[in-house]
Amino acid sequence: MNAVLISVLLMLLLSLARVNVVVSILLAVVTAGWVAHMPLTETLTAFGSGLGNGASVALSYGLLGAFALALAESGLPHAMADGLARMAEKGTRGSSIKWGIIGALLLLAIASQNLLPIHIAFIPLVVPPLLFTLGQFKVDRRLLACVITFGLVTPYMFWPVGFGHIFLNQILLGNIAKAGLDASHVNVMHAMLIPAIGMLFGLLIAVFFSYRKPRHYDLEALVAVEREGGHYTRRSLTVAVVAMVATFAVQLAADSMILGALAGFVVCVLGGAVPFKKSDSLFQEGMKLMAGIGLIMIAANGFAAVLQATGDVDTLVKGSMSMIGDNKPLAAFLMLLVGLIVTMGIGSSFSTVPIIATIYVPLAMHLGFSATAIVALVGTAGALGDAGSPAADSTLGPTSGLNVDGQHDHMWDTVVPTFLHYNLPLLAFGWIAVMVL
Repeated sequence: MNAVLISVLLMLLLSLARVNVVVSILLAVVTAGWVAHMPLTETLTAFGSGLGNGASVALSYGLLGAFALALAESGLPHAMADGLARMAEKGTRGSSIKWGIIGALLLLAIASQNLLPIHIAFIPLVVPPLLFTLGQFKVDRRLLACVITFGLVTPYMFWPVGFGHIFLNQILLGNIAKAGLDASHVNVMHAMLIPAIGMLFGLLIAVFFSYRKPRHYDLEALVAVEREGGHYTRRSLTVAVVAMVATFAVQLAADSMILGALAGFVVCVLGGAVPFKKSDSLFQEGMKLMAGIGLIMIAANGFAAVLQATGDVDTLVKGSMSMIGDNKPLAAFLMLLVGLIVTMGIGSSFSTVPIIATIYVPLAMHLGFSATAIVALVGTAGALGDAGSPAADSTLGPTSGLNVDGQHDHMWDTVVPTFLHYNLPLLAFGWIAVMVL
């Protein structure tokens, strides 16, 4: 009985059964400690030690929620929605508008990882005001979830710029070097090209096959939460645009989403887009809006600490390897599969690579894989599960924007679609990369 395998599967099954993700993680934490024969006090200590790692991200999301409501108060989302609605009324241009919006979301998600590294900060600001127009076109929000998640994951696992520089150069190559293999001469883009093609394959399946049929949403329910009281002036819209620019500029300059979101909120208040007397209540309401995501991220970091404390990641890998001997194809597949399981539980590729690299690199070197193949192996094993994990920001982020009216379920409309369309192709294409490089 492996603590990692059992606890992660328990967390996923409970989440699929619509048990709250935080509750599912907490039950998985206790189960992991119990299966690993850890005293309850030791399990809770490990869990508590990991909670702080998610505190900064949680606070960032809370402030982004406050900033999103401040922009809504300025009327900018309503102005965008009204403009799109007027364009949609022309009828003949409807299809091009729909695909233009979807394409813009894809490009913005890609840019958020590399060119303008703001990560998921754009989602609660940009996505909700577009839902009314997309709802008129009966666009399936599962398609939007797949599009956004592709843009959040693929760029950092392939292009070494922005978050990609952190993941590929610092975390991936850095931890491979610590594990005993100098891979500084390896072209990471070459190593991760085939896995990235797997992600693109999944995106094309989602766009052109899985979610082509129209899906109906209650637009009145959306109007009630997103378009009510959509009053705006030229001044309020100008302040909102300045606030967005300030948010992006401060986030890039200070490398802090916390300061960026705070700067945007302050600009909205000082510029008069948000009445000063209303600013406190609006701030608290915005924090509540994103509190659920923050709690999940904090709990997931605690869960990651418990999984490491059990030592069963090492046991799971070595136990798998002992059954296959020198069978390289099967070894590569099992190592990728273990990476998928670990990342599904932790919810972060960036946290998975340091855990598995120390185990995978010596084993892969022993089996005779090339340095490029090892980079592809560890990189793909880390990226596997980021799309499709209930606790990953690449799924929580899209849900935060798509579920403003309660019509988009996190597990069945974001997690399951992204798991099927990205993890399965990534597992297959990642295995091909390891075998041919």
